[in-house]
Amino acid sequence: MRFSSRFTDSAAAVALEPRAVERPDRIQTVLAPAGWPSARIEAWLDWADDLPGDLPNLAPEALTAPLQPELLDGGPGRWAVRLAAWGHALGLFESVAVARAFAEELIGAVLLGLAAPGAAAAGGHRIHPIADDEGQETPDRDVIDLADPAAPARLRRHAGEARTRRLSQDAMDALRQKLGAVADAVDRCEGPDTDCADPRRNPALARAAHAARAAGARDADILLAARGRLPEIGLVEAPALRPVVALSDRALAASGAPETRPAVDAALAAGRVTLAFNPRDAAALDGAVAAPTAAINLAASDDLEALESLSRLMTTALEIEAACGFSGTAGDAAWRFGVRQITLALGGVGEAVMARGLATGSEAGQAWIAGRAALIHASATAASADMAARIRACPAWSDHAEETLAVTTARAEAAAALGVEGEPAGTLYDHALKIGRKQGLRHALIGLFCDDAELALRLGARLDSAAAHRILIETAEGETAPALSPHAVTAIALLDGDVEAAERHLLGRRTLVEAPGLDHGALRALGFTDVELQAVETALATIQRLEDAFLPVLDAGFLHDVLGVTASDRANPGFDLLTHLGVSDDDRTRATRYAFGHPDLNDWNEGSPELRAVLGVDPAGAAAAVAPFSDLADITPERLDWDATSEQAMRAVSRRALAGARAIRLLADPAPLGELLDLPPAEASGRAPSSSEAAERPVSERVVEKVVERDRTRRKLPDRRKGYIQKAAVGGHKVYIHTGEYDDGELGEIFIDMHKEGAAFRSLMNNFAISISIGLQYGVPLDEFVDAFVFTRFEPAGRVTGNDSIKSATSILDYIFRELAVSYLDRSELANADPDALNADGLGGGEGGDAEAVPAARFISKGFARGAAPDNLVVLPFGQKRDAEAPPTVPAQPMAAACPACGDFALQRKGAGFECDSCGAAPQMNG
Repeated sequence: MRFSSRFTDSAAAVALEPRAVERPDRIQTVLAPAGWPSARIEAWLDWADDLPGDLPNLAPEALTAPLQPELLDGGPGRWAVRLAAWGHALGLFESVAVARAFAEELIGAVLLGLAAPGAAAAGGHRIHPIADDEGQETPDRDVIDLADPAAPARLRRHAGEARTRRLSQDAMDALRQKLGAVADAVDRCEGPDTDCADPRRNPALARAAHAARAAGARDADILLAARGRLPEIGLVEAPALRPVVALSDRALAASGAPETRPAVDAALAAGRVTLAFNPRDAAALDGAVAAPTAAINLAASDDLEALESLSRLMTTALEIEAACGFSGTAGDAAWRFGVRQITLALGGVGEAVMARGLATGSEAGQAWIAGRAALIHASATAASADMAARIRACPAWSDHAEETLAVTTARAEAAAALGVEGEPAGTLYDHALKIGRKQGLRHALIGLFCDDAELALRLGARLDSAAAHRILIETAEGETAPALSPHAVTAIALLDGDVEAAERHLLGRRTLVEAPGLDHGALRALGFTDVELQAVETALATIQRLEDAFLPVLDAGFLHDVLGVTASDRANPGFDLLTHLGVSDDDRTRATRYAFGHPDLNDWNEGSPELRAVLGVDPAGAAAAVAPFSDLADITPERLDWDATSEQAMRAVSRRALAGARAIRLLADPAPLGELLDLPPAEASGRAPSSSEAAERPVSERVVEKVVERDRTRRKLPDRRKGYIQKAAVGGHKVYIHTGEYDDGELGEIFIDMHKEGAAFRSLMNNFAISISIGLQYGVPLDEFVDAFVFTRFEPAGRVTGNDSIKSATSILDYIFRELAVSYLDRSELANADPDALNADGLGGGEGGDAEAVPAARFISKGFARGAAPDNLVVLPFGQKRDAEAPPTVPAQPMAAACPACGDFALQRKGAGFECDSCGAAPQMNG
């Protein structure tokens, strides 16, 4: 076989440029064709990472030297040289020079964007390409025949394995998350390591440990996680589940016969089952997982001679890959060796038809698509015949000869029926049949369909016969922006359409000026001024939803005073400002389309009927024109709801079977995430409390922090807010805490004033309070701050005076967050009414006296109520037992003294002596 330098010469004009691409572990700079987006370059780099590197023994030096090692990190060069070396060893090329020219042509086709190879395994099973076994038996494909009595059991096993994997993975993910929370609770703790790892002293750790135990973690795993040793949790590496291919009688499937129910049930459970109606199609679909794959971009060239040469070139490459490539199983390797099935996918079909001003449903459009598909398949078949004449037919040719030759003859007749469009293909089919009847073909199955997103990304064209009107382009800064497809622009210009009008319809105007339903006049009638209109217009340039141009950007005062939006409304994630303002759904939809455009141009009515037909590409119609020339059936996807019933799925199968689909793939949508059940509160386990116990249990109001998923926007406090001021002294240093609350009583801000302290320390505490306030207003739970800052140790510390709940603290921060926890979270375990609870002697404060009635004016601000508070109210100490014992204090960690060696407050009593936790010194303490 010989190869010209057609693509090599053309590729010499392709401009290359260095590009920095973000990889999973680094930023890599590579040489790539100018204009390629970063995603396409990264797809090529990912493909190159998994390339096999084996070469035949005694390969000529000219076929081991890399070609263009700088291009895309050398991936295309390594791929082309390896195939050239193995092709020369197999005897496909007459000389080393021909093999070298073959490799250069492959790289040229890649640079021009004409072709792209599929993924190749770096290792696995294969029958050696040179020392092969002439007597190797080709096994049948593992197709499930629904007429077989054992089919239901096989399908149930497949569904059960898929469900087991899914549930196991969900459980492992949940367990990994809970154990990670245990480790985080220890990492965030400030204090001695022993206390941070003790659930009795670290409340956050206790909560995380309970959650991990509920998720199924053993206590040993929880202890290890608390020590920072997270176990490796995950499923044992196992081969991915193969897509199931089932063979059904078309008449039975169309009639909804019960024989198809097992396949439908398996699809609903496992999510991916393909149903074929012809044994040859079923075998080809199941064998496609073992077949080497490449793709050709029809939108990149309309030169028939170039397409023929490209098809021969890629067929030769796929033949070599079929010989020297690896498979996942021994059965796949035997099928690959015996049948030599290959897939030469057609890409850019919809774009190519659109750019030529042809409608996919028209006679001319169907003829153009069928003619190109016939040319690609016929040239591949002719190349297969030439390879069979040079080497030999595929080892399993005797099993497939009669059917393959009959199908090829029918395709030659179909190409002739296309007229002028099919003449080149007809000539090539005649050549292939002439050789094939005598010496056979090298490939028994050649497919033209493939569903591979990564391959489509490397090719730069779609593989599903569709054509997108809206694409994403990459700017020089690396940002992406929507744009009108170049193929759509070509079609609109070719048929005298208005390209700018099409862009406005598709991409929108990004303004509400003269917008139908919700223009500036309508907004002014609702109370908007120039200030608010400018804010809305500015936001429209960067957002994707109309709703995001209003509530998040408008001033809170304007929302409250003019539009009547309360603070609780703003905090509610489900609140819709446009609905609140009375904007109808129809007006909202029209304004949204005016500002942000439409999904496609299918409903654009400014073009001629002919133009609208061209823009309305029908993927199914395009695939139907390709299907007669492909041994691999085009799979018709049938999406099912995650909770669809068997009857609904069988009706969908019946509808597709009656429509004549060659193969149907049943795809069950994944179940939605989150909670779907509105469950009542779980009943508490154990003994129910008696009436007397229930009466004695104190009832306390507390602010419950409910976790609500919403956008991280700042929840502003009201201008006139509630709160309190607490004066106290910690270790003799006065501290004033000012709190500000939302209308519902939730804490929203704090101010800390240190009396008679240095300017630096006072400023530091003031800015610390501001940062805490900002965190609270952005939704950080107060619990998180409390768990992070209690038990922190630094001076001043010690006895607390002026606070009725907290009498000692280990630091200023410990005191502040104890006070906030007791007041706002009802964390009574952090209160220590005994003034010596955190001191070394541990002496109590004696028996408390009876509580007395307190005037209500002590708790109600007359200024805040503006005189509305009556003067004759008192707070009576009801619900207290006169002779009750003082509540037990929570054992707390003893205060540490200053170490005379290092100066750190880390000197602790250890047995009869003292030892410093920081430096290890053990001084003698006298007195």
